[in-house]
Amino acid sequence: MHTAPKRALAVLALPALKDNYFWLIHDGVNAAVVDPGDAAPVLAALAAHSLTLTAILLTHHHADHIGGVPRLLSHAKVPVFGPANEPIATISVPLAEGALVDVPGLALSLRVLEVPGHTLGHIAYVRATPGANWLFCGDTLFAGGCGRLFEGTPAQMAASLARLAALPDDTQVFCAHEYTLANLAFAAAVEPDNRLLQQRTERESARRAAGQPTLPSSIGLEKQTNPFLRHREPGVAAGLAKAGKLAPGADELAVFTALRGWKNTF
Repeated sequence: MHTAPKRALAVLALPALKDNYFWLIHDGVNAAVVDPGDAAPVLAALAAHSLTLTAILLTHHHADHIGGVPRLLSHAKVPVFGPANEPIATISVPLAEGALVDVPGLALSLRVLEVPGHTLGHIAYVRATPGANWLFCGDTLFAGGCGRLFEGTPAQMAASLARLAALPDDTQVFCAHEYTLANLAFAAAVEPDNRLLQQRTERESARRAAGQPTLPSSIGLEKQTNPFLRHREPGVAAGLAKAGKLAPGADELAVFTALRGWKNTF
């Protein structure tokens, strides 16, 4: 039994697999983990910080996001929250748009957003209780980029990203992969004159050189530097056209589609 007093909620980054982050939300006593693709880093962190696992939160069905769930459930019988429209056998609490999750063991409620594109049933979690604004968005929004369209359409992903971009600018973005420098290199090819992007690249390069994560990002920063949230900006269309990726007069969806297509081969 824990005797340590509970503290303010915090989020711990657990680097895992090749380039994933699992997010451990905790109060010094209890913890919930987001998208645990492997159990080992989660169990190690729980032991190192003397935390009790009380919930598992999933965003979509890819193996690097759910692979650790069975072993974690053998360690602790906890509820598994996840998308209602995805084939994940371990989910015990299926969630759809607008659901409110009261995370067991933590003074935390999360609101569910359906954000299809990367997969058809992908969801994100937005903090609903007072405090710092948090977004756990899986593989929908990345720092400087967005997820590949494995199942959804460009229109679906553009709409999903627009929903996330409408969150407050100070919302911390806890995405699931350390793709930032590669994404910013692509962003610079699209918008070479974006000074805020250049400054961000310098900061994030220094962080990676020091062995630090580039995450969390923020919605405000993404709106300034992420081409997938900036596809309505004239400079983005101009960059695509200069690279021979876009015909003159293309509409906003065509710009987004061209961006995603170029990034796939960049």
